[in-house]
Amino acid sequence: MNPHDLGVVRYSHRHAAAWFSLAIAKKFLVDYYVAMPMSYLRIERSIFIKPKTFHLTVLMLKLWNKERLNLAAEVLKSISSKVMDALDNRPLFIRLKGLDCMKGSLARARVVYAPVEEIGSENRLSRACQVIIDAFVEAGLVLEKDARHELKLHATLMKARHRKRMGKSVQFDSFDARGIFKQFGSEEWGEYLIREAHLSQRHKFDQNGYYYCCASIPFPENMQVD
Repeated sequence: MNPHDLGVVRYSHRHAAAWFSLAIAKKFLVDYYVAMPMSYLRIERSIFIKPKTFHLTVLMLKLWNKERLNLAAEVLKSISSKVMDALDNRPLFIRLKGLDCMKGSLARARVVYAPVEEIGSENRLSRACQVIIDAFVEAGLVLEKDARHELKLHATLMKARHRKRMGKSVQFDSFDARGIFKQFGSEEWGEYLIREAHLSQRHKFDQNGYYYCCASIPFPENMQVD
């Protein structure tokens, strides 16, 4: 999978979300997932995010028909130059380090994620995300509850609601993440270039196993020379 894209993904078959996709944290999502006996920590593998779909969510969208999906694609493409301006037409790198827990405690975690830090601390990433958010809100493609959410970019690694047993989804609302944090809580996952913004469809995948891309806009990959 090409690393480090920003995309938009449906959170049901009738919804979508804006995000960056990241092929990162191999040590955690691949080596740990494959090599570590999950029974030792009493954690099912289904809780882990699939490495090929790793991403940073920017915004959830409400797209219940083809017309709204087409509109979302048009909106994303129409703001390409504004996003480039927000990024000062320069490449954008992020750093992922450590782990954090969203909702619950370490003993009863619901979501474990890697915090996101923009390298350079210029807030260019936040400005670019706000351009995207404002455009979709203005187009009426965002649920009111999602429009009120404060942007908190994060790379989700584990989710309790993904847990499955015997091939079926089960309703367990938490898992014990204390062993994970003891081993990986201060891990440095690396630095990554954000290459694209995607409008991607959830539950539908491309040939590489990533969410199907309905539309995308590029981010700067090279320094502009006057």
